[in-house]
Amino acid sequence: MPPTQLRTSIKILLLLCAGNLSCAGKHQALDTPHKSITLNTRWRSDTGPEAAHHSGTVEWAAGETAIIVCDMWDDHWCKGAAERVTELAGPMNRLLNRARERGVFVIHAPSSVVAFYAGTGQRRRAREAAFSPTPVPLSTAERWGTSWCWPDPDREPGLPIDDSDMGCDCATKCEIREAWTRQNEQIEICPQDAISHDGQETWNLLAERGIDNVILVGVHLNMCVLGRPFGIRQMVHLGKNVVLLRDMTDSMYDHRMRPFVDHFAGHELVIEHVEENWCPSALSTDLTGEAPFRFAADGRE
Repeated sequence: MPPTQLRTSIKILLLLCAGNLSCAGKHQALDTPHKSITLNTRWRSDTGPEAAHHSGTVEWAAGETAIIVCDMWDDHWCKGAAERVTELAGPMNRLLNRARERGVFVIHAPSSVVAFYAGTGQRRRAREAAFSPTPVPLSTAERWGTSWCWPDPDREPGLPIDDSDMGCDCATKCEIREAWTRQNEQIEICPQDAISHDGQETWNLLAERGIDNVILVGVHLNMCVLGRPFGIRQMVHLGKNVVLLRDMTDSMYDHRMRPFVDHFAGHELVIEHVEENWCPSALSTDLTGEAPFRFAADGRE
């Protein structure tokens, strides 16, 4: 093995060992009976002046539930986006810890950089999961290193924000580059977790465990959380019960683009778009018992 490859392999092993040690003793869900989780959900019935939020509750068996962590990378080409991911990562890690304690299965999906974890038990778990046919064909379109589930015009109107500039909200636009190499180090990858960015692998993992309920967290909502092969659109098309944790996500939106509102107001519009067209949302509070996460720069009332 070349020295550089050996050093990379050792680094990955040390990182995962450190994560395993921090997970050990805290998350014994595999050795205890699965518990139920209750989510206080919110959705929208319509747009325009008659639009309204509705609320309800769902109770899911924890052992039949997965959380998929979308694209919480170690860096991003947009400095503002990278800073918000770093701010979100710690609270998200606490959420995942509480979910594991209840028996929820965690899939880490750092798109285009899963090769960083090649040879780990969590990556092998996804690759070696027994094949299971999907009820409908998976999307085969490609975008940004994975297959992509594009909007269904019969179901979903255009997004309420213009992200055609790729959404960097920084005062000086950042140059687009591939900045990410792995998942953010604040997010623990525990021994019982899996790592995949592949739609079929994700389906296999869920089918193998009899999981029908999927919670999505991560970034960015208007792009990858909706469109990736493990994201909201694909999971809904496959018939899963899907919930977005709306305080555990962010959008790529620039306030200088339509509808010319601040970043967080634009992000809220995307959440409402998802609630109306795809799935309900809930708050991390339902799993953590803590106050909902809020970005420090979000000055809205």
